[in-house]
Amino acid sequence: MAAYVSMGEAHRRITEYLNRFSDAVSYQDGKTLSRLVSVSSDSAVLVSLAEALNTFQDANRLFRQSEKYSQYADILLPMFRALQSYRLRNLVESYMAFEKHPMLFFRNLEIGNQLGLWSIADIELASIGKTPEKLKGAGSFLMKVFGVLAGKGPKRVGALYVTCQLFKVYFKLGTVHLCRSIIRSIETARIFDFEEFPVRDKVTYMYYTGRLEVYNENFPAADHKLSYALTHCNAQKEANIRMILKYLIPVKLSIGILPRQLLLDKFNLNEYSDVVLALKRGDLRLLRHALQEHEDRFLRSGVYLVLEKLELQVYQRLVKKIYIMQKQKDPNKAHQIKLDVIVKALKWLEIDMDLDEVECIMSILIYRNLMKGYFAHKSKVVVLSKQDPFPKLNGKPVNS
Repeated sequence: MAAYVSMGEAHRRITEYLNRFSDAVSYQDGKTLSRLVSVSSDSAVLVSLAEALNTFQDANRLFRQSEKYSQYADILLPMFRALQSYRLRNLVESYMAFEKHPMLFFRNLEIGNQLGLWSIADIELASIGKTPEKLKGAGSFLMKVFGVLAGKGPKRVGALYVTCQLFKVYFKLGTVHLCRSIIRSIETARIFDFEEFPVRDKVTYMYYTGRLEVYNENFPAADHKLSYALTHCNAQKEANIRMILKYLIPVKLSIGILPRQLLLDKFNLNEYSDVVLALKRGDLRLLRHALQEHEDRFLRSGVYLVLEKLELQVYQRLVKKIYIMQKQKDPNKAHQIKLDVIVKALKWLEIDMDLDEVECIMSILIYRNLMKGYFAHKSKVVVLSKQDPFPKLNGKPVNS
């Protein structure tokens, strides 16, 4: 229940807010401006303002009475209506108030901060049988903003920020293919120097483009982009680091680099613990169990298929363990591994495969350069190379 605010107190609070806004504009304080117009924020300033607006219904009168504030009326009156609607949980009306906002810069700033709000507004529309279109509308508007900012001049520095907001919209809508044209504009246009953009925007950009490379299974590019995002991310932003690692870890696993358990524990990414352990042990049963146990999480992240393809590395590790055991018993015959030995090892892991299936797996391992050697079909024996029979990936993906 909203606290009671007297008319005099409401007048004081609104005037105080207007003074803060005016000062932020005068000093070109972008961070303060962002906080002052972030409708979905629970900051004390905005909560206090919302309570005051509920009492002082005619805020327009304050703008008319003051020459200092009148210049901001077209900017702030829609924002006040959006704030009140948001506090009443009328998210569709809140969005519509933003749509009427006349100044390009502030609309861009606000929409960028309120993407989560528009997603909830779409849910509200869908619940009453209407077409959810607010987030899509925000994306269309941001494309226009990008076109304006992509011109020559100092304002083009803001283009990467808008690009990142577009990525957020497209990922939420499931239309990530629309990112391609924006990426081409940023990465091929001569008017952009990537290093001139703010670090925060560069990190966000590399995070989203890295995710796109994961979906495309371009793991070297994904590794480069996500590693850049991780290296340049603010060390105090652990939630952001965790988001980056959630995609970087599967990429690293795909190129043969395993994370330490301490890292997984620190950032609460223990869904990868058994995956890593399975790769170390050559335990196919453990890998499949881990994928099944965390299937929903991996599917939502879009990394399930990436992790599923780690099976080949697990098979390689299993055969390598058999090779090491045979080498201890009889070094002269260690490079000759009978298929039925592999079948028995898999059966011990409670995985039933016949000789033909195992032969097929061994052929794939040789073809993908995870093993060096050849297959003696008649004798059902894998003959491994005596020099480096199990090549390391060394940061490169498995050959396709």
